[in-house]
Amino acid sequence: MKVAILMLGAIMVGAPADDVYQFTFTSIDGKQVSLSQFEGKKLLLVNTASECGFTKQYAGLQELSEKYGDKVVVIGFPANNFGGQEPGSNEEIQGFCEKNFGVTFLLAEKSSVKGADISPLFAYLTSAENPDFTGEIKWNFEKFLIDEHGKLVHRFRSKVEPMSDAIVKEL
Repeated sequence: MKVAILMLGAIMVGAPADDVYQFTFTSIDGKQVSLSQFEGKKLLLVNTASECGFTKQYAGLQELSEKYGDKVVVIGFPANNFGGQEPGSNEEIQGFCEKNFGVTFLLAEKSSVKGADISPLFAYLTSAENPDFTGEIKWNFEKFLIDEHGKLVHRFRSKVEPMSDAIVKEL
C-alpha cells in the first residue's frame, strides 16, 4: 500500500498539478482521503506541531472549523520538520490534540512539509501561484487557503492566527 502511495506521489510530482483535487493523503487514523471530496468548499491546510510556540493555534483552528464549517474544511498536517517539535506517533498526536484542544477537524498522518522527503501535496502548495508568496514553509502553523475550485488563493505565515480578520474575511 505504501509503495502505491509513493508511486502516486512520484506521478504527481512528475506531472504539474492544476489544483489540490489531484492529491490524496492518509488521515491520522489511517484512512485514504482524496481532496477532491471537498470540491465546492474552501480548505484551510495547516502544517502543525504539538511542541511549538504556535501549538495554541489548534484552539483557533478548532473554533474556525466549528464556526465556519459550512464554508471551510480545516485539515491539519502534523510535521516534524522544524526543531523536532512533532516527535510523537500518529496516535500520540491525535490524543494530544483531542485532550488539550478538543480537535475534531481532520488531521493527516505525520508527514514532511519541506526538504527532500516533502509530501507531493506540500511540494505543490509551496510552488503554486498565489498573491502572497511562494517557496519553502518557514515554520509550523503556516496556512494555505484553497478556494472552492481547488486553487491556492492565499498563504499565511505562522503568526497569522486562525480566527484573524485576514483569514475570516476570505471565507
